[in-house]
Amino acid sequence: MINEINAVSKYQPLLEQPKVEKKDETQNTSFADTMQKFIEEINASQIASNEITESFIKGEDVDLHDVTIAAQKAKTSFQLLLELRNKGIELYREVLRMQV
Repeated sequence: MINEINAVSKYQPLLEQPKVEKKDETQNTSFADTMQKFIEEINASQIASNEITESFIKGEDVDLHDVTIAAQKAKTSFQLLLELRNKGIELYREVLRMQV
């Protein structure tokens, strides 16, 4: 029984995870920078969707499901951006209605 415990105990250092300090990169970025990056990513997905669609139309070796997935990704991310914009406008109007 003790031999079994000793056998497990020699693997104990392997089981312990080293502590890694995580650097929080979002701490130094502003909301405007985050939104700008998000808009650039959405623009890139729109461009990629257009390029893969054009490739499909030209008859290049592109599967229809890849075209559909790229278009749906671009559409979904654009809809998310619109919802964020609408929510931002709604919050702004609510702040304007507040009495000081």
